[in-house]
Amino acid sequence: MGDLLREPLTWGHALIFAAAAILLMGIVLGFVTYAIYFERKVIGWMQLRVGPNRVGPFGLLQTVADVLKLLLKEDTIPRKADRVLFVLAPVLAFVPAFAVLAVIPYTQSLYFADLNVGVLYYVALSGISTLAIVLGGWASNNKYALLGGMRSAAQMISYEVPLVISIVGTVMLSGSMNLRTIVEAQSGGWFWNWHFLPQFIGFGVFMIAAVSELNRTPFDLPEAESELVAGYHVEYSGFRFAFFMLTEYVYVYAIAALTTVLFLGGWHAPAPFLAVVPGLIWFILKFACIVFFLFWLRATFPRVRVDQLMGFGWKVLLPLAIVNVFVTAGYIELFIKH
Repeated sequence: MGDLLREPLTWGHALIFAAAAILLMGIVLGFVTYAIYFERKVIGWMQLRVGPNRVGPFGLLQTVADVLKLLLKEDTIPRKADRVLFVLAPVLAFVPAFAVLAVIPYTQSLYFADLNVGVLYYVALSGISTLAIVLGGWASNNKYALLGGMRSAAQMISYEVPLVISIVGTVMLSGSMNLRTIVEAQSGGWFWNWHFLPQFIGFGVFMIAAVSELNRTPFDLPEAESELVAGYHVEYSGFRFAFFMLTEYVYVYAIAALTTVLFLGGWHAPAPFLAVVPGLIWFILKFACIVFFLFWLRATFPRVRVDQLMGFGWKVLLPLAIVNVFVTAGYIELFIKH
């Protein structure tokens, strides 16, 4: 894909790009289907439960059956809902979730778009999902949905700030917002070249803020069923509800891939003698570790309160992210420039 991007656009190239996009969508949809399955199995294993084991061998078709059920269920729209916004909200959440994947590089030559502002592109598009959630809550004309939407707006905007600032140190060390350049800056053979070691503060802030951005446990307050019945999507059913669920797991894919690129060296091997293993395999292994970590968190932590959530974001994560920027600037000035 990388070589094609440097050549003039022709109908043949356009067909290749379209086929690649369809292939990526198929891979992501397959990931979403079986990420849900493995999440249920992993959490069941950690909590001494069985998990899905009836539909298909080892329960492998359970999520497929759940997806088919959602697609075949009746699509209902509340009589007093704002129909236009109610229909638009799931689409507005779904489209940016796929669009952000365009800038993720998987190897030196396997990527879709090589943008000089790839980090900025990701942050800008992922923020649109906040609007979709707020619109879904408002358009439902339901007080629980509205509260869920407002919670989500407060939470995602608050944690977007430390998340973006936590990336600044990585951008400073690599001197670029191009994701491929950031990965190349982490090359050198040994894992201490990866940014998660010199940027361990930024890495920690990024991971915590990313979990909040994903609305996952322990920061799943917009969907708190114990208080809000189901939150912003309480009035959604059938395939529209499936769009919101799909968006969440596509962002799990995107965050895991972005963490691998920004902090874990992307496709580079952890040591020179391991470079015989293809770079794509290393990318997949690191990606899988981040996804497993997100599942682990869900099985382990209880949900926090709203005041704890907001206080932690503004009083702890934001100062740490700013400190990380100053520490990185001092490190560059003292040890790299001289």
